[in-house]
Amino acid sequence: MSQQKRFDPILLVISGTIFALLILMALLVFSVISMIAIGLGAVIVMYQMLSLHGNLSSKFKYGKRFPSSFLIFLVGSPIFLGVTVSYDTYFTQDSISRAILLWGLTMTFWSTLLFIPLALYSKRRELSIPELTAFPRITVIVPAYNEEKVIERTIQALIDTKYPDKEIVVVDDGSKDKTFEIMSKYKKQAKILQKTNGGKASAINFGLAYSTGELIVIVDADTIIGHDSLIHLAKGFSVDKNVAAVAGNIKVRNRKNWLTWCQAIEYVGGIQIARRALDVFGAISVVPGALGAFRRSVLEEIGSYHKDTLVEDFDVTLKILKTKLVIAGSTNSTAYTEAPESLKSLYKQRKRWYAGNLQVFARHSDALTNPRFGILQRFVFPYMVFSSCIMPFVGFITLGGAIYSAVSGGGLFVLEMFTIFLALQCLQVSLAVRLDNEDPRLIPYGIFLVIGFKQIMDLFLIGAVFEHLFKKEITWTSADRIGI
Repeated sequence: MSQQKRFDPILLVISGTIFALLILMALLVFSVISMIAIGLGAVIVMYQMLSLHGNLSSKFKYGKRFPSSFLIFLVGSPIFLGVTVSYDTYFTQDSISRAILLWGLTMTFWSTLLFIPLALYSKRRELSIPELTAFPRITVIVPAYNEEKVIERTIQALIDTKYPDKEIVVVDDGSKDKTFEIMSKYKKQAKILQKTNGGKASAINFGLAYSTGELIVIVDADTIIGHDSLIHLAKGFSVDKNVAAVAGNIKVRNRKNWLTWCQAIEYVGGIQIARRALDVFGAISVVPGALGAFRRSVLEEIGSYHKDTLVEDFDVTLKILKTKLVIAGSTNSTAYTEAPESLKSLYKQRKRWYAGNLQVFARHSDALTNPRFGILQRFVFPYMVFSSCIMPFVGFITLGGAIYSAVSGGGLFVLEMFTIFLALQCLQVSLAVRLDNEDPRLIPYGIFLVIGFKQIMDLFLIGAVFEHLFKKEITWTSADRIGI
């Protein structure tokens, strides 16, 4: 029997420092009225989150279609708080631009207050998962299209991965390069399939028809999975019979320049803080195409992958969440992916991601109002829509308020706030790095999640929103392969 792993006390120290800094920020810049409004909002959000616990597999509810109370709160609270803070700040400090800045910072205050305690709880719970006593058969499906630069390393990593009962299925989706020729060298260790080009979802469904595993693992053609990743994915299913899927931990392996290091910390921060919080409720919003596992029976019941979407992993995840089954995460199941190294290549990748996300939001828009979808309707879907469609605009409004305040004589105030905000972001990055046992050299790049990289991502998101509103045709775009 393995020894119980101990919870890292440094995590508590970092978290305590973050909350101390939040309190200091509130004391420095908010008056009593504003602090009361923020405190009230925090209490309401915490109540909402706690009320969701334990409702993962409850019976379907059929009732009047109406937005969830969380969505109403999410949309209405910035208006209420913005008015409160603006009134308070305008009449005490005579600065509307300062009020706008404080509104943006208040939203950060809430998200930090919510997600960090949940992330720590997720980490503590993860340490208590017992070792596997039985190993269900796993089929790993790798869809590939024009992947000659990367496919060999991906297949070799799968062959080397430790798991007693695994099957590897590699599907060439009508490649025009030497992908199939390279794949064919591994016919003795894997099922090598070829089909006419029909898209990634089509290739996965094709591979599924030839698979025999109880658990289906999807791996992107440019992904190298960790030696014990399949074991940790299988452990995720052993916790609860209602677990339908387990999301892997995606890391950037080609950390070569500023852009790739920023993407690396974006992945680590998103998975270790926000995704861990959603994991507490068994409602992770995306099982990544780079590494994700599913119960075969669930995939078959929901109709497998849909072909008419650019982000098939997001779409299939929402279809599962609509059944009110559990989607968990495993941060110990690692996969190393290739990140875009140029701004042009990053734009191509994110254009597809963000446009595809909006496409899926529209496709599953009933999840905003239909109570039968449980936690998806009550919390997850509203949070995703708000984060993707509204927060980028809030970011630029806040930045504009800060610039206007600085040129209007409030430069010292903006500098104070900017310094505190940078420290807060770097502390959160430090927490994520510690949670994931990651490279400490990532921590300074947390600065660019406040200024620089963040604005680039927000611009990409805003562009996708306008293209969606004007019904611009969406086509498949992907980053160029480097083949490191």
